[in-house]
Amino acid sequence: MFFALSGFLITYLLCFEKEMQEVSVSRFYLRRILRIWPLYYGYLIIVLLIYFIYEIEFNSSSLPFYIFFGANIPYVVGASMPLLVHYWSLGVEEQFYIFWPWINRLKIKTIGITTLALIVALIGSKLFLHFGMPGTSIEYFLTISRFQCMLIGSLAALLYYSKINLIIRFATHPIVQFICWSTIVLVAINKYHIASVVDQEIVTVITSALILGQVEGKGIVNLENRVFDFLGRISYGIYVIHPMIIYMLVKFLRPNSSIEVLNYIFVFTTVVAGTVFFAYLSYRYFESPFLRLKSQKFSTIKSLSSGFGRNKF
Repeated sequence: MFFALSGFLITYLLCFEKEMQEVSVSRFYLRRILRIWPLYYGYLIIVLLIYFIYEIEFNSSSLPFYIFFGANIPYVVGASMPLLVHYWSLGVEEQFYIFWPWINRLKIKTIGITTLALIVALIGSKLFLHFGMPGTSIEYFLTISRFQCMLIGSLAALLYYSKINLIIRFATHPIVQFICWSTIVLVAINKYHIASVVDQEIVTVITSALILGQVEGKGIVNLENRVFDFLGRISYGIYVIHPMIIYMLVKFLRPNSSIEVLNYIFVFTTVVAGTVFFAYLSYRYFESPFLRLKSQKFSTIKSLSSGFGRNKF
């Protein structure tokens, strides 16, 4: 879902930038640096300090991969560093940005054809490896890379920007939206599985339909409210810092109720509240100066209406 949303928003904003001027790759990278790098490296430094303070063992040979946005590589080979396992997805995202702004300098139609061709090639390669070379590292690496998921979100953005009404009407139809939301609920409670080799792609297509439902104002669940706007603003911080919050709470807090359900409530409530609180502090006092610089100096397109779009992209 994250990769679909990321691909959609980045591509949609680049399409609008192209209306005003040629896509500036250098400004694109500067925007990404100011948005991603401060918290990325700030959290990385804190984790290294925690390793030292609490004498946590880690594979030092993996550290360069985290420094240079290749965290998906130690993840694939089983050498992830503690409290940084989730960085694999940020590595995938940054690697996608190596080539994506360059492709978006092309004409919209060419971008669409290229995107579709890449999706077919990546999914085809994934299927070939799954059935022809199952269990190999290259198959696992391609599965983890998720470029096809970002590309599916990007294709949805291109279709929406180009006003391909047949696709938009289908994706935003109430029945389709109901099926998509129902599927996401089943995924969330771990009661849904179609076929392991293409589960990611199915969920990505479903997510893209839900995004279209939101931007068209036809979603059966309206996510435009102050709560989601606030969570959207701090969502990057929530994702980055949540392992540290879990680790520290487990280390220093112990639920002591004899009633198991109360222990669960205590743990989940404390973790969620703590994560949101510290993500807000990070956003308000650490990330905001970089975001203002990004907006004032390097943003061609003004802020979107939603909190997530405004601050993550």
